[in-house]
Amino acid sequence: MVFKSFHGVIMKIAITGKGGVGKTTIAGTLACIFSENFQVFAIDADPDMNLASSIGIKGDVEPISRMKDVIRERTGAEPGSSFGEVFKLNPRIGDLPDSLSIEHPLRPGLRVMVMGTVEHGGEGCVCPASVLLKALLRHLILRKDEMVILDMEAGIEHLGRRTAESVDLMVVVVEPGLKSLETAERIKKLAGDIGVKRIMAVINKVSDIHEEEFMRERLASLNLEVLGSVPRDEKVIAADMKGEPLMMYPDSEALRSIRDISERIISLQEEVG
Repeated sequence: MVFKSFHGVIMKIAITGKGGVGKTTIAGTLACIFSENFQVFAIDADPDMNLASSIGIKGDVEPISRMKDVIRERTGAEPGSSFGEVFKLNPRIGDLPDSLSIEHPLRPGLRVMVMGTVEHGGEGCVCPASVLLKALLRHLILRKDEMVILDMEAGIEHLGRRTAESVDLMVVVVEPGLKSLETAERIKKLAGDIGVKRIMAVINKVSDIHEEEFMRERLASLNLEVLGSVPRDEKVIAADMKGEPLMMYPDSEALRSIRDISERIISLQEEVG
């Protein structure tokens, strides 16, 4: 397969939003769509770790946060150690994205990597596992040539200032309702504080024109431009129940809308250029 040049194309996209709004479905489907023309790294940075199954990779994928041998080798410290333990704050990680990611069996342009999370309360945020995860994320955003799709948790603590400044687009997925809007407002403020330059919204699970108009008005009041909307679609539920990617449902209205959003993302960079 011959992949297109990345010249003029947004390369690093972070997908975030309140839990349950469907951001993993959006992230996974975008990754599959973009992999038709580009080399794509799909990064699961959400503690729920559902991205691999959303793109059709069967079975459990071991998160990097649980790879004790890798953590020990690269940081020089035992996983779980923290205060008082000496370990490398800048571990060598250049080879890890290729060696620790999984290639999609049916999509040669798509690789997925599951970051995992630091799970034990005593480990804190400065420990060998968290240092390795942050270094990997920074490397993927700053140095990798592939398009990167990040499926993030609602918070954006994964992104340090320098890393955030290199994210080309942060997409906040919202669903009709005030709670989702409140989360979007918090994310927008935090993202702006650490230097994300372009933040846009996707309205998901829209049942009718009244819901869409309500959400567009509220998002406009937050100065959040809408990238697109995705209708409520029973095929999304069917795909989730069967553990299948939405790409397997070509007549899905949601899939068609996400394709439109992918085209809009590509056009954004053309507008800038």
